[in-house]
Amino acid sequence: MSEHESIKQSPLGQGTRYVNRYDPELLYPIARDINWQAKGIDRATLPFRGVDIWNAYELSWLDSRGKPVVRLAEFRIPASSSHIIESKSFKLYLNSYNLTRFGSEAEVQTHLKQDLSQAAGGDVGVKLIRPDAPLQMGKLEGSCIDDLDIDVEHYTPAPNLLLSSNEVVGETLVSHLLKSNCPVTGQPDWGSLQIRYKGGKIDRKGLLAYIVSYREHGDFHEQCVENIFMDIWQRCRPQKLSVYARYVRRGGLDINPYRSSIVDEPGNPRLARQ
Repeated sequence: MSEHESIKQSPLGQGTRYVNRYDPELLYPIARDINWQAKGIDRATLPFRGVDIWNAYELSWLDSRGKPVVRLAEFRIPASSSHIIESKSFKLYLNSYNLTRFGSEAEVQTHLKQDLSQAAGGDVGVKLIRPDAPLQMGKLEGSCIDDLDIDVEHYTPAPNLLLSSNEVVGETLVSHLLKSNCPVTGQPDWGSLQIRYKGGKIDRKGLLAYIVSYREHGDFHEQCVENIFMDIWQRCRPQKLSVYARYVRRGGLDINPYRSSIVDEPGNPRLARQ
C-alpha cells in the first residue's frame, strides 16, 4: 500500500464518530518505513535514534463508582518503533476512556502502555500527571536565528540552501518559524526547532531559509523532523547532530519529535506557545 493510500484510510481522512467507551481498536498505526521506502533508503542504516514525546491535556475516565478522574499524560514513543500513531486516532482513543470505569489509576496506565506499545510496535513510556501538579515551563536553549535578514523564495523543502564551512564549531541554534501542514487535511502545524551539532559551521541564513521552506510542505511531524535531520546530515556532514521540534498542540495533544546521532533523550519543557 502506498503512503498516500495508507494515509487516506486513516481517521484523518474520514468523518468523525466520537466513542466514549474504551476501544483500543481506534488506534491507527502507520509504518515508519513508508517515508524511507519512498526515498529508496533502508531505515536500518539511518544515522539517528530518538523519541517522539506526546503530551495529552484531555484525558479522563471514571473511577469504580462512576466519578470522573482527570489527568495529563506524557507518552514517549521510541523512534525505533515500527509505527507512528496517527494523531486523530490517538485523540479518539483517549476520548474512549471518558465513560469507562476503571478500578485504579494504575489500571488505566497499564491499558495505555499496553495498547500504545502494541500499536507502535515498541515499548511506549506512559506517565500520568495530576492537573494540579506544577508543569515544567522552559525554552529551547540556543541562539535564535529568526531575526536574520534574509530573502525567502522557497516554501517547499529546499535542502540545497544548507551550506557549511571548514571551520569546526559546536553550537545550538533555535528557530520558531517552523511550519508544515497535515498531509491529509492541510491544517497548519506550527513548531519551534532546536538544532544542536558539532562540525563544519552551518551558514545560519541558509539554515533559516531552509527551515522556512517547510511552510507549505505536507507531512507528519515525525517525518518532517527526520527529513530535516537527514538533509543537514547529508549536506553539512556534521560529526554530531540532534534535531528537536516542539509543535503546538492540536486537539489536546502536542507532538515533539527528537532525532539524534548520539544516545540521549531530551527533557520535556513546555514552551510558552504550547
